[in-house]
Amino acid sequence: MTTHAPAAPTIVPAARTTQSVVWILIASSLAVKAGGFGWDFLSYYVADGTGHGTTAAGAALTVFGVGWCLGQASAGALTDRFGQRTALTALMVLSALACFALTVAQSLPALLVVALCLGMTMEAHRPAVSAAINDAIPTPAGRTRAQAWLYWSANVGIAICGGVGGYLAHHHGYRLLFAVNGLVCLAFAYIARRVLAPHPQAATDSQPVTYRQVLADPGLRWITVVAVCSMICAWGLVSVLPLLMTSDHLPATSYGTAMVANTVAVLALTPPLMRLLVGSGDTIKFPFVPVLALGSAILGLGITVAAFQHSVLGYSIAAALLVPGEICYSVAIGAYISSAAPPGATGRYQAVISGASALASLPPLGIALALEAGGRPLVAALLATSAALAVAACYPLARSLRHTSALSSTRS
Repeated sequence: MTTHAPAAPTIVPAARTTQSVVWILIASSLAVKAGGFGWDFLSYYVADGTGHGTTAAGAALTVFGVGWCLGQASAGALTDRFGQRTALTALMVLSALACFALTVAQSLPALLVVALCLGMTMEAHRPAVSAAINDAIPTPAGRTRAQAWLYWSANVGIAICGGVGGYLAHHHGYRLLFAVNGLVCLAFAYIARRVLAPHPQAATDSQPVTYRQVLADPGLRWITVVAVCSMICAWGLVSVLPLLMTSDHLPATSYGTAMVANTVAVLALTPPLMRLLVGSGDTIKFPFVPVLALGSAILGLGITVAAFQHSVLGYSIAAALLVPGEICYSVAIGAYISSAAPPGATGRYQAVISGASALASLPPLGIALALEAGGRPLVAALLATSAALAVAACYPLARSLRHTSALSSTRS
């Protein structure tokens, strides 16, 4: 009888395919974000490291953003079609190759090609990790907690990346950063290959789902609108804040202080707010749509307050004020992914929402024009309008979710 036992349990024990694997993947996600120097320092390298200037850096960022949107769609499809293990391993290897290519690229055309590849691998792990969370954890509240911790790990990783990367770039140059980034991606690929099962249940027990089917879900369409408008405000931390502080002639160290304030707030507020919003049981304490609306409003308030600051203290307070909004947003998005995505489609659902975040990273690039044309009041008005649209879109989102729930009840 023992000759008929499958080999997989001896390689990936049943206990490890649930909670422990989820935490390993979340920790690995934190590491890959903390070591994401190629993504975070691309513009600096193009402008200063290779001497192509700020215009070329802007072009590289634009190409990077396009690649980010395309990459999320590909990552989601790969995850749902081939399973988390294959998708995550392949995508992390491709990400490593893009980072290594950045160490040797010098000409602007080569840098633009590499920027596109880097964009396509940015957040490439998110759909696969989200799918693994949904497969491994049976309860909606447990899935929501894990999804929210995944977003938290990304925020902490980005903060670590900025601080460590700035030090390494100053003392050892950019190429070391990109080489380290590639090695971290390879390590993540190895970990995924070791801890994930070869044939995830979601990939084998359900029919492949297309993006046409996924986008036919009105709830997903409306939450994508909310995600774009909310993340425009959230991205203000890394796009709007530096512009405002530069206009006040504050040094780069002042921006670092504001980022430290944001990071401290993330570390301090995430655990208590997670307990408040999700709880420790098997069911979620609050409906996620009001939480999403609250998070969008707080994000809009925080970045609007930042538009009228002129001191390091003021900017630091505004950066910290964004954090409760980020947490509410991540909890709500995690609750949606954990409850709305059908079997075999988690990767695509996560990819659509992550793609919305990528799309939201592009409009803030026009904030510089708004700052010159209408000053801080115009910047504040645009950001507040974006947040208001996000809150308003939560109403049709809730209505579409109720309609979908009613249809499901009728069919059952």
